[in-house]
Amino acid sequence: MLSIGRRIQGQRRKALILHYGQNPAGKLQFRELAWPGVPDVCNHLYITPSLTVVLVSARNPLNIGAAARAVANFGLDDLRLVNPYDQAFREAVSAVGGAHVLQTARVFESLAGAVEDCSLVVGSTAAHKRVLQQPVERLEAGMPRVRSHQGRVALVFGSEKFGLSNEDMSFCHTLIRIPTAPETPSMNLGQAVAVCLYEFIREETAPRPGRVDPLAGGDAEKLTSMLLDVLRESGYTNRITAVSTEQKVRRWIRRLRIGGRDAPLLMGILRQVLWKFKSGRSERDKE
Repeated sequence: MLSIGRRIQGQRRKALILHYGQNPAGKLQFRELAWPGVPDVCNHLYITPSLTVVLVSARNPLNIGAAARAVANFGLDDLRLVNPYDQAFREAVSAVGGAHVLQTARVFESLAGAVEDCSLVVGSTAAHKRVLQQPVERLEAGMPRVRSHQGRVALVFGSEKFGLSNEDMSFCHTLIRIPTAPETPSMNLGQAVAVCLYEFIREETAPRPGRVDPLAGGDAEKLTSMLLDVLRESGYTNRITAVSTEQKVRRWIRRLRIGGRDAPLLMGILRQVLWKFKSGRSERDKE
């Protein structure tokens, strides 16, 4: 008996499983199984959470096309690009079967804008000859969190030449690496996207955690900005350390895994602290 899963586009996402085998007369027969009667072995196929692939400063249109093809290969369609090197990427001939992904790909001026609606941001890095400020997990160890996440997830890949910068990584909740040989750690961009997405769709037997209310990327950045304002008003930061402090605070906010319901409370507290700082300064100025 063979089960084939395919994704159905529509107002409601569901799975259509075609079972075929031989009936007592020896003839092939097909039957459809509606969700939730899908066998466990197929539960993960094409029934994906909201997953987005983000390419930062990609240089080669052919690599962008190959990444788009990988996105389509694994049943996804949301590709975003941050400052692509060549705006002619939509004509890349390497996007065989993924032309629709390439044509609908959105272009952003900053990574912050590209992941604004994502509550989990995962960066991919070769972690080669660099001192990283965040822990890095092997691909197979980090991907279960992506599969089980309840909100939109962004998988972020850096440029072919430089990878992700420290500034880019500060927007990531966690980092993953593909376990390549130390002698040749870097992979082609399209290949890296394909390997990560394959690991994403692999069968996951571990139980999923309970429902959570993740903090979207835009809200995380608002919280980061407000906390930085408070730190500046308090005298904690200065012009010399401002850039490194901003990156450290951004990473810290994402490590806290603050829920969406908690964000308004925290921003209200910070807003009050900021008001207190500014009102106290105004009183001193009057004196």
